[in-house]
Amino acid sequence: MAEVRWGSQAVAELEAIAGLIAESSPHYASLFVMDVLAAVERIADFPLSGRVVPETRDASLRESILGNYRIIYRARGDLVEVLTVYHGARLLGPSGIRCE
Repeated sequence: MAEVRWGSQAVAELEAIAGLIAESSPHYASLFVMDVLAAVERIADFPLSGRVVPETRDASLRESILGNYRIIYRARGDLVEVLTVYHGARLLGPSGIRCE
């Protein structure tokens, strides 16, 4: 299992998404966060299972799809860096991922 590190952008995005969901349903916000954390655990077990982020063509930048969201991470040996949690309807430009 790879070590997981959450970048500040990923934490901020997850908190923002959960906050929006919580406005109408705190229960579903909690479930969403638990689903994201479970998906990240699977990524830690199988870091190369996600597809390469098509906008970057960088083999170390990968993503796992969870409903309408993209969990974008960098796989480096025994380390997985979660970079952002991004809504799939939003365009992912060059500034969409901060690699810290």
